[in-house]
Amino acid sequence: METNTSAPPEFAHLVVACDGRRGTLTLNRPEALNPLSMQMMSDIIDAARWFDQQPDLRVVVVQGAGRAFSAGADITAFSDSGPSPAGGRLPADTGRLMADALEHMGPVTIARLHGHVVGGGVVLAAACDLRVATDDVRFSIPEVDLGIPLAWGGIPRLVREIGPALTKELVMTCRPFSAEEAQAAGFLNRVVPAGQLDDEVEALAEAVASRPRYAVLATKAHTNAVTEQMVGLARSWSDSEGLAVGLRDPEGRNSREQYLDRVQNKRSR
Repeated sequence: METNTSAPPEFAHLVVACDGRRGTLTLNRPEALNPLSMQMMSDIIDAARWFDQQPDLRVVVVQGAGRAFSAGADITAFSDSGPSPAGGRLPADTGRLMADALEHMGPVTIARLHGHVVGGGVVLAAACDLRVATDDVRFSIPEVDLGIPLAWGGIPRLVREIGPALTKELVMTCRPFSAEEAQAAGFLNRVVPAGQLDDEVEALAEAVASRPRYAVLATKAHTNAVTEQMVGLARSWSDSEGLAVGLRDPEGRNSREQYLDRVQNKRSR
């Protein structure tokens, strides 16, 4: 493959930058807490391909602009009609393709987590290699309350990072969890006060980027090859069907309506 050192691509709600050894991928729809729309997920896939063509790149920081990392998926993206704009069989398959593209990138990815990390945002963070969070970050996985299973390869990635028992509890009960709990479970590499987040991410990124590129990228590829055999991400190809069934389930529909009403009531107070 020929290397591509052209200017970074431009996207509507995604900002991509690269200065040689290091890059950034910024979810940039802060007024809505960076929801993972169908278009944003497709753009992340395209950005991952572009990063892979940068000849000296070693580290990419994945972050969200504004008050949160990501409020998760826009549930309107779960329609079960027509193909995915990113090439999958269904629109709901786009999230899986996004997470796979990020995880399979050559450069090491560091998730910079703050504010809220919700649902699909947790899957996006789990697809990154390393994770640094503020001590006041709030994680939640509300999919079951929305009447749908956690998809996009989220289950195997969580099992890989925190184990099956805690994955079952957090996904089935939908309870929020803290940075302290996430770090104790092995999901986070660092937890710092909000004012120290940038410095900590900078230090970790530089610690990786300053090492020999081949050895760093080979370590990532080797580790991913081992964990792929452990958790079987390839079986997540059918996650979109699970979403489609959940959207049609009457009990799930009622639960989803109640959940969205609660969210709307909280926002209107």
